[in-house]
Amino acid sequence: MTRLYQATAGDLSAVRSAAPEPALVTRLSILVAGARVWLTGAHETSTHPVRRFLVYGLAAALYRVRWWAVTVSLAVVALAALSAWWTVTHPESLALVGDPETRAAFAHQEFANYYVEYDSGSFAASVWSNNWFIAAQCIALGITGIYPLFLLYNTVLQLGVAGAIMSEAGLLDVYFQLLAPHGLLELSAVFVAAAAGLRLCWTMLVPGPRTRGEALAQEGRTAFGVALGLAGVLLVSGLIEGFITGSAIPWAIKDLIGVAACAAFWVYVFGFGRVAARAQVSGDVEGDFRVDTVAVSA
Repeated sequence: MTRLYQATAGDLSAVRSAAPEPALVTRLSILVAGARVWLTGAHETSTHPVRRFLVYGLAAALYRVRWWAVTVSLAVVALAALSAWWTVTHPESLALVGDPETRAAFAHQEFANYYVEYDSGSFAASVWSNNWFIAAQCIALGITGIYPLFLLYNTVLQLGVAGAIMSEAGLLDVYFQLLAPHGLLELSAVFVAAAAGLRLCWTMLVPGPRTRGEALAQEGRTAFGVALGLAGVLLVSGLIEGFITGSAIPWAIKDLIGVAACAAFWVYVFGFGRVAARAQVSGDVEGDFRVDTVAVSA
């Protein structure tokens, strides 16, 4: 077995240097890794790749889209505020939302009841799965450039119209109180997903010095890492929405939790992301799965 291991390792080295065909490299790598485990007797499962992804890989991937995410966040917040102001100052726009009785019912009952009418556990799970599905779609379909913009347009309308109705009823403070605990983190994650999707579209249009295929392959793998990371971020926001937002905890503490969670996320993006970038981590996948070139005959 030792001789076979050495021969396979030699073949793998030759293939990598002469003709890096992805499928063959992957197959030989798996064979060599499996043989190494049996020869060395190291059967323990290592968590190093997971730790490295969380500390460096994910941070670097998020760092690559940081300014896209900041731009998207500022644009959506500004447009949502403009939408709310326009709606509340133009009676004809409010009339399109619903009659006065419908708007009053939404402001005084439905908006707040949404967070307490379901069991906390099932509500958190439902919110998390729905939000992450939207974020994953935003990244997967981001290359079209259409889906992220459509999602952001709907977000602007939802935030603006809800804010206008609550403002009309004199409950704008309740609006922000109910959104702050979970919404700051949740919206940040959605904005990052939209930013990653839009960056994919931009990469397709302007690949830079790389070929279009190489650029899309690298940015696509990085965006996939962003999608995995956002699953954890949205899980946290879902737990906050399910167990904190509708609870009897004082509003000051709820809002403090929301601000702290959001701040921690952006510190991770800019702080850990900068450290990862200085360590020359790109956010792309590492190892044999990174190979995306196809062997060609000379």
